[in-house]
Amino acid sequence: MQQPVPTPKHTVDPVQLQTNITRAMLLWQRFVTRMMSDAASKQGKDAEQGDNSFATAVAKWGVNLLLHPTALMEANLALLTSQTKLWQHSTARVLGFGNLSPGVPAITDKRFKHPAWQEHQFTEVLLQSYLNMSTYWRTLAQTAGGLSEQDAKKAEFFINSMIDALAPNNYSHTNPQVWQTIVETNGENLVKGMENLLDDFQDGQLRIRMTDMKAFELGRDIATTPGKVVFKNELLELIQYTPTTAKVRQRPVLIVPPWINKYYILDLREKNSFVKWSVAQGNTVFMISWVNPDTQHRDLNFEDYMQAAIAAMDAVEAATGERDLNVIGYCLGGTLTAATLAYMKANGDERVKSATFFTTLLDFADPGEIGVFLSDEQISSLEKRMDKQGYLDGKDMGAAFNMLRSNDLIWSFFVNLYLLGNDPMPFDLLYWNSDSTRMPAAMHSFYLRNMYLNNCLSQPNCITLSGTPIDLGKIDTPAYFVSTHDDHIAPWRSTYQGAKLFSGPVRFVLGQSGHIAGIVNPAAANKYGHWINETLCDDADDWLFAANKVDLSWWHDWNSWVATFSDTEVDARIPGAGKLAVLGDAPGTYVREKV
Repeated sequence: MQQPVPTPKHTVDPVQLQTNITRAMLLWQRFVTRMMSDAASKQGKDAEQGDNSFATAVAKWGVNLLLHPTALMEANLALLTSQTKLWQHSTARVLGFGNLSPGVPAITDKRFKHPAWQEHQFTEVLLQSYLNMSTYWRTLAQTAGGLSEQDAKKAEFFINSMIDALAPNNYSHTNPQVWQTIVETNGENLVKGMENLLDDFQDGQLRIRMTDMKAFELGRDIATTPGKVVFKNELLELIQYTPTTAKVRQRPVLIVPPWINKYYILDLREKNSFVKWSVAQGNTVFMISWVNPDTQHRDLNFEDYMQAAIAAMDAVEAATGERDLNVIGYCLGGTLTAATLAYMKANGDERVKSATFFTTLLDFADPGEIGVFLSDEQISSLEKRMDKQGYLDGKDMGAAFNMLRSNDLIWSFFVNLYLLGNDPMPFDLLYWNSDSTRMPAAMHSFYLRNMYLNNCLSQPNCITLSGTPIDLGKIDTPAYFVSTHDDHIAPWRSTYQGAKLFSGPVRFVLGQSGHIAGIVNPAAANKYGHWINETLCDDADDWLFAANKVDLSWWHDWNSWVATFSDTEVDARIPGAGKLAVLGDAPGTYVREKV
């Protein structure tokens, strides 16, 4: 019996393919023309404010490398050995002898997990050669003896960024997954990709869409926990959430979020909302929603935010009749909370009975990878830019953080949107991440110089706020610090050093995952566990070595801890029933302001 002739999975239409390639090329020409035009119009405007520190550091590294001939020779030899093994392996495959060079490592890099990378010998050789060269250059980048620590970090960061940018998956002609998609779509992906590129290139900058920004609406899909705005001033709106239990803990909880991003990271959806869960545990929860600053807010300083936080505490008392309260600060909001506690302590204000800090830096001696952007030269350059408009654009700050994880937060989206021609997927966390805020010029300059550059907050009386020198060492309020193991924004070992600054009882908990996912770790899911050690050791690694692993979300542990500071129950408090009238529904108006 005659066997049927197998049909190809995809039939290529040569005419349609050529038409789409031509359309894509025309769109690319439009993009290049627009990019060059915008670049020409900006030329000279930013020249005075240019940051040359990376180029200078790389130049110093290049000269310094010549002083280490042994390291250079060893790296060259290692590269030659790796490439020789690769060619032996490739030749054996061509001749049908299988793998005669077991020294070639298996590919584990998730950038190349698509099966198309393994189907073609050419791409296998290309991929492995890239990985060998990456190892070579990363090894040389760490050869920095003779350079200052800052120059060494800048050079290494720049070289690693170049290595990531030159990965073969980032280019259509060296990415077999793109080839496959071109065949499957007759080149439609190229057209769609160029349309996405043009859409995302606005005002002379490429703003890569990480998610579908039309898929969510505040108050409808995210930030949906019922509540009311009960207080408002120039800097904040205060939300009081509607209780879901008949009885509540006597002491209310005030959450102080960062103003680098918007508050609703703690109230994304019902299933992962820390706010909704905390309310369900019997807490009267208040949340600060910061204003999104513009030019008129240029002179707002760090102490203005501190006084606004104290005003929020006063408002909580007016709404509930309770003088005492528990406070939570997240990231920069935690830094503000600690400074506020020190200020209040110096002025005899003891109303905060417990303080919780989510991924909070207080000792900035080692701020982590973000330090490559924070030299005096770079901050001065940034101050010149902020002086012109009165604020720092949140998207500019977001771009710096994204560069620290460029493969995950830049190049993966670049490939998906512009090479594969896909639409961005709806994702609540990425929506929040893209919904950025501005930073007032005066405040941000103060923050960068006093915290990051000079590490003043960790030093007694080095900072004066509203006429009061502050000392974190005087804080004896019971404190709960939760940090995350893979945090690249607030490295946990650095947050651990900050936790040791207080004089009162401190509980330090280390969660799994990173800055956001490790905090937004719902108790019902328990996706990530945490480590607990009741003893605050001198060394962070010693603390972790002796810590016990718990395969639950840290939310459970925090709830047990905070309950000890509010063991009395009272009738549930309805927003507006106290001395503060309802001004509007949550999530309020400030959070809706877009950059």
